[in-house]
Amino acid sequence: MSGVEIECPPALRAAAEAASRAAGVDEGHLSVELVSADRIRELNRRYRGRDAPTDVLAFPVDEVAPAPGPRELGDVVICPDHAEDLEEAVVHGVLHLTGLDHETDSGEMLALQRRALADLRSST
Repeated sequence: MSGVEIECPPALRAAAEAASRAAGVDEGHLSVELVSADRIRELNRRYRGRDAPTDVLAFPVDEVAPAPGPRELGDVVICPDHAEDLEEAVVHGVLHLTGLDHETDSGEMLALQRRALADLRSST
């Protein structure tokens, strides 16, 4: 089990733990919240300038490159109506909180996401 303090629905805790372990974050804090399509659309419009609902948004607190150690990671907001797989959305969002970004890296984040999901699903 991770030393990361996680506030989230109990069914999603293991996914958040798997993502933080995969990213090498042993201590810290993060939250995961499930919201309506209207709420995520509002957040997406306000913070990303996109007037549409989406599946997952990540709001990192520590805006640093990926690094182990205690971190105030931030918040992951997920819309179940737009997420095909809630565990994948949690892992994806948590990896973004750790400083990873699939839009700018060379595939590292999505590879780490696949490994974290494989580990999560092999342990259940």
